[in-house]
Amino acid sequence: MSDSPMRDSGSSGLSRRGFIAGTGSIFGVAAWSGRASAAGTAAIPTAVGATVIDPGAHVPVLIIGTGYGGSVAALRLAQAGVDVHMIEMGMSWDTPGSDGNVFANTTSPDQRSYWLRTRTKQPLSNFLGFPLDKDVPRYTGILDAEEFAGITVYQGRGVGGGSLVNGGMAVTPRRENFGAILPTVDAAEMYDVYYPRANSGLGVNHIDPAWFDSAACYQYARVGRKHAQRSGFPFVFVPNVYDFDYMKQEAAGAVPKSALAGEVLYGNNHGKKSLQKTYLAQARATGRVTISPLHKVTSVSPAAGGGYTVAIDQINTSGDTTATKSVTADRVFFAAGSVGTSKLLVRLKATGALPGLNGEIGKGWGDNGNVMCGRANHMWDATGKLQASMPTGGIDNWAAGGAFAEVAPLPTGIETYASFYLSITKNPNRAEFSWNAATGRVDLSWQTAWKQPSINAAKTIFDKINSKEGTIYRTDLFGANKIWGDHLTYHPLGGAVLGKATDNHGRLHGHPGLYVIDGALIPGNTSVNPFVTITALAERNIERIIAEDL
Repeated sequence: MSDSPMRDSGSSGLSRRGFIAGTGSIFGVAAWSGRASAAGTAAIPTAVGATVIDPGAHVPVLIIGTGYGGSVAALRLAQAGVDVHMIEMGMSWDTPGSDGNVFANTTSPDQRSYWLRTRTKQPLSNFLGFPLDKDVPRYTGILDAEEFAGITVYQGRGVGGGSLVNGGMAVTPRRENFGAILPTVDAAEMYDVYYPRANSGLGVNHIDPAWFDSAACYQYARVGRKHAQRSGFPFVFVPNVYDFDYMKQEAAGAVPKSALAGEVLYGNNHGKKSLQKTYLAQARATGRVTISPLHKVTSVSPAAGGGYTVAIDQINTSGDTTATKSVTADRVFFAAGSVGTSKLLVRLKATGALPGLNGEIGKGWGDNGNVMCGRANHMWDATGKLQASMPTGGIDNWAAGGAFAEVAPLPTGIETYASFYLSITKNPNRAEFSWNAATGRVDLSWQTAWKQPSINAAKTIFDKINSKEGTIYRTDLFGANKIWGDHLTYHPLGGAVLGKATDNHGRLHGHPGLYVIDGALIPGNTSVNPFVTITALAERNIERIIAEDL
């Protein structure tokens, strides 16, 4: 295991150029007829009137997970006249807490912030030498920091999956890069049909460039743009699912603040078009889609009379199992996210529940080349006390250096004179999920040292910028004297790769009526933030599945 920051001479240590101490969190997925059981949407399972899937229920389609792929499948199946029941491990996030907000603020994490942890695990662990993590009550909170041997994987927990906790950057990959992302998929149909359909369905919009140039909340991004361009790198505006018209009203003081209150990591109370407001809202409006929150699928196996028997645990907000249920489904879609889907399939294959799954299950997993870093700017390049938590641009050096760097916010509420970046890089390393019979758990073979190609790619941008600007890397964000955030990913991909573990439209080999429709299909990297590609691929696949399997 290696941190391997590859420091240049003079590129370590805190800047002497006026940093202000601060605290707080930083940074800132058979028959096709009949009716499913009714499902509740309460934030806790004891809510008055809440109803969830009944033991013994039979449903035409059961979808495991409510993130991007699952939400697309639910909507399109419902529009085709099919009744769907969705199983979601997390809460429904529709009930305000004692502070009047559904979601906790980034700078004040509480029990709502983390999935069944008693201490926060924030992406930036330190600031100016001060540790940021704190104790919190154990609760089914919104962000899961799932720890494997070599990496922490951040995932959204709740109805809407990763759409609840990401920065909303809705990036369509450059077409010339697509062949390396999904080599078995027709690029023409993706760019002519399915990417446009996904962007429309997600509510993607663009910032007004003139407002960007004047808004105080994007001073940090303008500094990032200036430094990129002065070093010869293209700065590209990136669409987002945050409503920029709402953000303008936030800046004017006309509406409650969300992006301008630093909200991102633990959910946005206003302004952001998460799946709850887009695909899932449309799906529910059909009357054919129901959702059971705080339910966890533990097994899927062939049923004697056809279809599949699905075992489910119902849990409370402490994570305790309060009921176990068995239901049957004619078809099952795995949409629990790259990690959730892969772990479940690996366990079901290894334990004999789904023995027909092939040897590609669990393989091809990657971190989308994620690596983070911060730079210490000069006093004359202040980045602003007020920073919009929704990023709007990036530095594109993919062709020359294998890196796309999101110019990310540091919404601390204080002036930091710091530029912060989340890079997506061309990292070839892939890990595999495997069943550990001794522990009864699924392991992941990722090694922290495998981040070195990502660091090298990011350095093609930031070494040059530092040299040009006479600036240095921050070393106080990820632990003691550590430049690179090489311990995590926000963008898990792969584990049930399209055309390998499945056919070319997500049908699992060996078990008709089982499908994968989430980020597990994508082999490890998308060259940009991945959720638009996950959505577009789901649109492509479900269209074919409805046409051919219905």
